[in-house]
Amino acid sequence: MTKNILIILLGKRKESAVNVQKILTQWGCLIKTRLGIHDGVMENCSESGLIILDLVGENEKKEEFTRKLNLLSGVTAKLVELSIDN
Repeated sequence: MTKNILIILLGKRKESAVNVQKILTQWGCLIKTRLGIHDGVMENCSESGLIILDLVGENEKKEEFTRKLNLLSGVTAKLVELSIDN
């Protein structure tokens, strides 16, 4: 069993969130599960955010998706492959 997880760190969440969301929408067919985390609520909302995606599909597309996110200022994305041998 192999899982492909994309971890996205947003350093300037309020500035980059709109562009990140556009890319997530464009590549939405690759996203099986999405989890978004940021510290704080209401008026104490954090400027940093973390998005964890469980991806499916072709490796080339997942790598291109990751590359597109890394082009954005204040955004770091890393694709991780996890495997379990049976």
